[in-house]
Amino acid sequence: MAYEPLYVAYLIYFNRDRDYFECHEVLEELWLKLDRDPLYKALLQVAVGLYHFRNGNVRGGRIMLMQSGEVLGRYPADTLGIDLAKLAREAAEYAERLEGYDLQPFAYYDLTIRITDPGLEEEILAAAQSLPPNVPQRRGPQRPDQARH
Repeated sequence: MAYEPLYVAYLIYFNRDRDYFECHEVLEELWLKLDRDPLYKALLQVAVGLYHFRNGNVRGGRIMLMQSGEVLGRYPADTLGIDLAKLAREAAEYAERLEGYDLQPFAYYDLTIRITDPGLEEEILAAAQSLPPNVPQRRGPQRPDQARH
């Protein structure tokens, strides 16, 4: 099965680069192309939730991770070549920990999306060759007239 190149890019930015802003950019484009499919929105929200928490926005991180965990949990465990059940569970657990952050603060940590389809793994490895990391990572939207660094 061939996967959408934007989805493959999302997985590269998520797992390899931990560049959650770029994850949002590429998956939002795919989400819009696919008529706002709720599965892709939930995947996008995992990245946005991690982005928010990593940047100190505990409430925003909790909301995005809670919503994504709920939606992802409605899909089969192995969907889109990934262990979706694991991701749903981890997003929900992260959101739950953020709920009590004021009483029990903890250090930010990344999540990893486990790839279950060897064909997807091959596509990721091939695409990663030509998809360099954004260094430094963008921390917010840029106007079209600004050059990317």
